[in-house]
Amino acid sequence: MREHCLKGETPERVARRKFLAGLGAAVAATAAASLPSHAFMTPPPLFGPREAPLGDQQETGQAQALNSPFRIAVINDEISQDFGRACEVAAREFGMQWIELRGMWNKNVLNLDANEVANARRILEKYGLRVTDIASPLFKVDWKGAPQSKFSQHSDFHADFTFDQQHEVLEHAIELAKAFQTDRVRCFDFWRLDDQKPYRAAINEKLLQAANKAGKKGITLLLENDAGLNTATGAEAAKVLDAVQSPFLMLNWDPGNAAASGEKPFPDGYNLLPKGRIGHCHCKDAVKKGNEDYDWAPMGAGVVDWVGQFKALKRDGYRFGVSLETHWDGGGTPEKSSRRSWAGMKELLQKAGAL
Repeated sequence: MREHCLKGETPERVARRKFLAGLGAAVAATAAASLPSHAFMTPPPLFGPREAPLGDQQETGQAQALNSPFRIAVINDEISQDFGRACEVAAREFGMQWIELRGMWNKNVLNLDANEVANARRILEKYGLRVTDIASPLFKVDWKGAPQSKFSQHSDFHADFTFDQQHEVLEHAIELAKAFQTDRVRCFDFWRLDDQKPYRAAINEKLLQAANKAGKKGITLLLENDAGLNTATGAEAAKVLDAVQSPFLMLNWDPGNAAASGEKPFPDGYNLLPKGRIGHCHCKDAVKKGNEDYDWAPMGAGVVDWVGQFKALKRDGYRFGVSLETHWDGGGTPEKSSRRSWAGMKELLQKAGAL
């Protein structure tokens, strides 16, 4: 059947309209009562109690739940593209109550249809998991009008969106955050340019507009530092946060990415950051493999002082997500690699007095 556009509608808006119409119907079948705003500050499961009491873990195979000041999580597709399996490992083996959503079933989270969203919600309910944030690819594109970045990719984590589609990406990510009952959406700072200066003010304005638009919907954007993007280090993140004064733009602090960019993330990079604007933290480790190049490593086997970092986050009153983003693939499979990296992360948290 041919899809008809309303007057003035773009094909992207038609797709979003169809998605939202289906989303409302499909999610209604699995929806729980809406959470009050203060619920985002507390760690109970999103949809209801776990399947079994903590004391029954030997019978059910469920791990002891984690007791931490942080929302300890894992990015789901670091374990498996099978969302059910990723949630099973995160909850029953790792003992997590939180998970971060990036992609599943070989789709970017933004490309899920309404039935897949409803299915994902049922899986989260089954395993008693809450969502830290939507790890969207917002602004992981070339800045329009600038030279194409040497870091530019067009199918990163099953995402293939253009600069002109970023408005739709933002709106769609906000709707997904609502559907998964989280108040956070990850974003980036456009593919890295050799010279940012001619474009920096306009980029900052774009980030400000997006953050304020998200804020009106009760959503906070989390700007991730990444070696391939214009904000790669703690030092660069501090400058952008200072320039973009919105309470709805916070930092997704990634010490591993900062290390891979040549910065000593802790204490050097961290000390530059406004502590009250750190809204999420990715956990991976890096090792130097040449004069300037870095490679990923399991947590605790690289150059990042994670014990010091976790201690500082706890000391500074940080209470949001610390999310395992394995990246290291030396374990044989994503699941095995994540299992080993989680073992390292768990030990580091314990040494830091945060678990």
